[in-house]
Amino acid sequence: MTHPTPLRRDGLTPRSSTWPLPTALALASRGVPVLPLRAGKVPFGNCTACAGNACGGRPHMKDPGPCHCVSPCHGWAAATTDPHTLTSPAWATVWRQAAALAYHPGGAGLTVVDLDNSDAMAWARQHLPPTRTVATTRGEHWLYLGTMPSANAVRPGVDIKSLMQYARWRGPGDGLMKPLPDAVRALTVREEATSPREAMASSGPATTVWDRSVATGCRHTERYVRTGLNRGLALVGEHTESGAGTQAFAVARFLAHQHTACPGPCGLDALAEEIVAAAVAVDVPEPYARRAVTNGLHHAA
Repeated sequence: MTHPTPLRRDGLTPRSSTWPLPTALALASRGVPVLPLRAGKVPFGNCTACAGNACGGRPHMKDPGPCHCVSPCHGWAAATTDPHTLTSPAWATVWRQAAALAYHPGGAGLTVVDLDNSDAMAWARQHLPPTRTVATTRGEHWLYLGTMPSANAVRPGVDIKSLMQYARWRGPGDGLMKPLPDAVRALTVREEATSPREAMASSGPATTVWDRSVATGCRHTERYVRTGLNRGLALVGEHTESGAGTQAFAVARFLAHQHTACPGPCGLDALAEEIVAAAVAVDVPEPYARRAVTNGLHHAA
């Protein structure tokens, strides 16, 4: 599901001690996988048969397995939209003990940017496009349409909750959800701390120059490709103080997207090397620049 419609103001807000299951069923009916949370706002532990992941895990976890357990085992992976599972005897006990309700953002086609404090919120307002926001105890959840890998502490006070995490349900929030931007995807590529002196001491990457000899299956003219590349390299070079790594990610993603309809090869590796070299030239550590560009190429589709 890429365009969920559950998170709106329609009464799906906690109102009493009996709210978790009715709210869960209402969300599930709109395609949002849900699960109960116990005291401490964490998922319930595995049953005896699933302890230590002995069963192999849920089929939609990172390591697929044969688990067909009827209990809400395996944390976020137990989240479901099946009303028969949610109202089953095996889940009845946990609903009676539930302290909160959670949902699986990735299963609903969403990414949650979890902003844990005022500094993180101020950063988001400056660097991310506005979208639907949900107030939390200490900050806000920003919800975007689209999924990506989950990651904690991508920057101070910021977590990404999407494909392999749960998020606590705190109500529908306010505002219009926007498509997941490149600026959020790039957060999962961590920049390694280095000083300009250290960067200058490095010899930098060996640059492979793109030309027609490495792009025998490209449907574009050499002038078209070179013009787009030069513009992208200029954008990276403008970020002399900060943000060059994120810009390199965006340039790589944009350029690779231009070649998705080509029979190939298109020499994307050579394009990538030139982008990496441009980022290193403005003091981005080469390992980080290379990861950012690789990540951008993989998100081109």
